[in-house]
Amino acid sequence: MSRDQDTVPSHSIKIDNSSCGRVEEFKYFATALTNQNSIQEDIKNRLKSRNACYLSVQNLLSSSLLSRNLKIKIYGTIILPFVLYGCETWSLTLREERRLSVFENKVLRRICGPRRDEVTEWRKLHNDELNEMYSSPNNVRLIKSRRMRWAGHVAHIGEERRVQGFGGET
Repeated sequence: MSRDQDTVPSHSIKIDNSSCGRVEEFKYFATALTNQNSIQEDIKNRLKSRNACYLSVQNLLSSSLLSRNLKIKIYGTIILPFVLYGCETWSLTLREERRLSVFENKVLRRICGPRRDEVTEWRKLHNDELNEMYSSPNNVRLIKSRRMRWAGHVAHIGEERRVQGFGGET
């Protein structure tokens, strides 16, 4: 994998008597990896998974039988892991940050329901009202804090420590 467009990689890798061909993209533990180290496709796939997960629980999130706190716990334990899987390695663009925020607000609006006012009878909650009701940090801040935590972890490993290979060899 290389970001350098001018390099000419070999078209196959030979291990023992087996040969592995070159591919443009492959999945590894539900993460899309490309030959250009682009994470855009991975983020796009995460957003698709998030939507599928949301659709599977949207009836629970709008149910009047469940409390708001329980609905927020459902969001945090079922939907959020789909969104944030592998986010420590993401470098988000403003467009992706906006898409994550829009989705989060959509889910929170479903959880909180409409608000009744004296002037306009029923209305959707505004973003600032959602932020006041939902005390946890938003998705974008959570991703940034996880990236910083991961960077700190990698920095503390140091050069004297080697990564273990398969079978225990270094």
